[in-house]
Order: sequence, then structure tokens, then C-alpha cells
Amino acid sequence: MKKTPTEVTCYDIKGTAFQVASSQLTFRPAVYGVVIENDNILLSKQWDGYDFPGGGIELGELTEDALQREVKEETGLEVTVGKLVQASSSFFKLPFKNTFVHSIHLYYACEVCGGELSTEHFDEQEKKYADMPEWVSLSKIPSITVYSSVNAREIIDLTIEKL
Repeated sequence: MKKTPTEVTCYDIKGTAFQVASSQLTFRPAVYGVVIENDNILLSKQWDGYDFPGGGIELGELTEDALQREVKEETGLEVTVGKLVQASSSFFKLPFKNTFVHSIHLYYACEVCGGELSTEHFDEQEKKYADMPEWVSLSKIPSITVYSSVNAREIIDLTIEKL
């Protein structure tokens, strides 16, 4: 059995590495929606790139409820939650904070069932870096910046396989 590390490497949004004591980490489970329609994928516009819509699961919140809430907040769309596509973990520094996180990421295939694209539900932090979500052609994925600690193309391919 592997010993629990006393120090880990966390990365910020620019890829800068930080050595952080494990005792300084905050645990943050997170959930993300992968929504594909007509050879386009729904992505949250962030900084000069994109990410899958999603975010942290609140204490006491069911995974599916968190995913529906996060997608609605970041895109204005309501979704039904489908199959789990991938689970992964990472260590990162939260933007705008000096907080380092150990995160478990859950990616689910989703389908739109209502709403319309909007920034109306952004929180104060999202208003600083996010913009109107977009439907992006799957063919453009290799040429765009995706701010995620996972391989976005792999997540997309796995989702297509499960549809």
C-alpha cells in the first residue's frame, strides 16, 4: 500500500506549479456535464478558453442535483443527467484565492431539457472570468484552449461512445 504523501504539487490556471503540504489542501468533489448535440459541445467560456460546465458539490447535495445546478448557473440550460463518463482527481490552486484543492472530478453525459443560453446565474467570481457559454464544433476542440486538468478530447470521445 502506498504511503499518503505529505506534500503534493498543485497547479494554477496558467500551469504554474506549487509544492503544498497535504495538510493545507481543501477537499473538493466536483461534477461536470458533457453535453453534445449535432456535432457541437456545450462549453463554458472562461478567460481566453473554455471548460466543461460544472463545479463543486456542496455538502449534503446529491451529485445529480449539483450537476444540474452547476450547468444551470454556468450556461442557463437545464439538463438531464446521463451516464458517468469518467472519474479523475487532481490538485490545483483555485483562481482568485490562495486555496489549494484536492479534487475528485466526475464527468457525466447530459442532455438539454430546457432553458436558454445565459450568464444570468453567474456568481460574483464567475462574473470576473466567465462569459456567455457556447456551442463549439467538435472539429474545433484540438485548436481551442480548454482549462481542465483532464484530457478534454478523451472525455468527449468517451461521451460519444456512451451516447
